[in-house]
Amino acid sequence: MLRRLVVAIAAALLLAATAPASTQPLGLAADNHPTSVEVKARPIPAFDQRDRTHLRFGKLHFRSGLILTSSYRSFGGLSSLRLDAGGGRFVAASDKGTWFTGRIVYRGSEMTGLADVEAAPMLAGDGRPLAAHRWYDTESMARDGGTVYVGIERVNRIVRFDFGRDGVRTRAEVVAVPPALRGLPYNRGLEAMVVAPRGSRLAGALVAISERGLDPHGNILGFLIGGPSPGTFTVRRRDGYDISDAALLPGGGDLLLLERKFSLVDGVGIRIRRIPLAGIAPGAVIDGPSIFDADLGQEIDNFEGLATHLTPEGETVVTLVSDDNFSALQRTLLLQFTLVD
Repeated sequence: MLRRLVVAIAAALLLAATAPASTQPLGLAADNHPTSVEVKARPIPAFDQRDRTHLRFGKLHFRSGLILTSSYRSFGGLSSLRLDAGGGRFVAASDKGTWFTGRIVYRGSEMTGLADVEAAPMLAGDGRPLAAHRWYDTESMARDGGTVYVGIERVNRIVRFDFGRDGVRTRAEVVAVPPALRGLPYNRGLEAMVVAPRGSRLAGALVAISERGLDPHGNILGFLIGGPSPGTFTVRRRDGYDISDAALLPGGGDLLLLERKFSLVDGVGIRIRRIPLAGIAPGAVIDGPSIFDADLGQEIDNFEGLATHLTPEGETVVTLVSDDNFSALQRTLLLQFTLVD
């Protein structure tokens, strides 16, 4: 059964990687008025399918989880996620150039559903959808106050949106990027971005990391764009894992790297590594320990979105969302854990 599931997931990912994306998101209003979306949520009672009493996974403690579904044709493919400081309001992006906004509904510390969900196409500078320009595969997102940066994988570009001023009606401005970033392999481009916080040595720099763009030593390429020390660094690649997202710990702390692997031999795995932000610099090879590991014995899928926030009680919450690749074989999962130091 496990092998059949691995084959099914691998086949779905291969299909998603090779199929051409639609040139326009389905079901979205041409005037870019946000479309209200009903999302149903079914709770995940336990993260560990083998032992429901098991709550601690490395440095993370399971809080709650949801399986999300919707009759809205463009719902799914969620590749990035950013939450507000309190963990309520969210901005997410699908890998077909669609914004999703809304809020997470809680009962105490437990997620119970989503509310006020709306969708709208990301707009290019000319007011047409990004996807109409074939700038799809919007796989990564970073937020700096009201500014949102989005990485577009297959064309290896970064665009900037004044989201704080115009919300989903904002139009993209192209960000200048290094030639090496533009030369990343097809479908192995940008998967993770954060903005270095004020007060840090890299203050204001956009930290962008590829999925599996490799240097001659087999390490994963990353880029410092803008800020005081622009340049290139690498992430030590370990155990066949690729990068799927990144987030900073609240307060401008360490960098969390979400990673995944899909192999018929080694199976399916998800993990999070914790890396000191202070170690990132031009020419550096960064590395750090895994603080969370999961496999098909747990409730996992193709996790591509990672976010963090701080609760009023001072707990650091880590949120994961999965990209279902618009496939019936996969699910959109929303999970939350408490970081236990």
